[in-house]
Amino acid sequence: MLQPAAYEDVEADPSSLWQSALTVLLSSLAAGIGIVRFAHGNWTAIGFVVTVAFMAWMLWSLVTYQIGARILPTPQTDVTFGQLLRTIGLASAPGVFRVAGLIPRYTTAVFAVTSIWMLAAMVVAVRQALDYQSTTRAFAVCALGWILALSFAIGLGIFFGPQLS
Repeated sequence: MLQPAAYEDVEADPSSLWQSALTVLLSSLAAGIGIVRFAHGNWTAIGFVVTVAFMAWMLWSLVTYQIGARILPTPQTDVTFGQLLRTIGLASAPGVFRVAGLIPRYTTAVFAVTSIWMLAAMVVAVRQALDYQSTTRAFAVCALGWILALSFAIGLGIFFGPQLS
């Protein structure tokens, strides 16, 4: 999912929002299933991971919109929140492979590889949606958004997450 044309298509098609949301949901479910060994079969913990992952998509999209369209726009930047929501949703597609985290001894590697892959897809999505000419600029926007969204997810986990022990 590193093809710029795919993100341009999703960006231009408002009816693809449900497909992006479904992609995020499947990626979130895969993450929840992938960590089942660490959650010791605690379905509440798995449900929490799925919920937080889905919320993080919306937050990451909103933060990325604010940073990319309002703080760091270029003269070519012309984007709506919906366009970013759709393209960032598509960028979560590699997350479906997180279900492979069920394989003993590979959970950390699976999550590391899919996280890097998803970040790369996010950079392509943001570059296309924000009409950036620079991949570096898109990476900076994604990194800032990712840090803020990850902080949010960790905060939710610390304060509201179920105990895994």
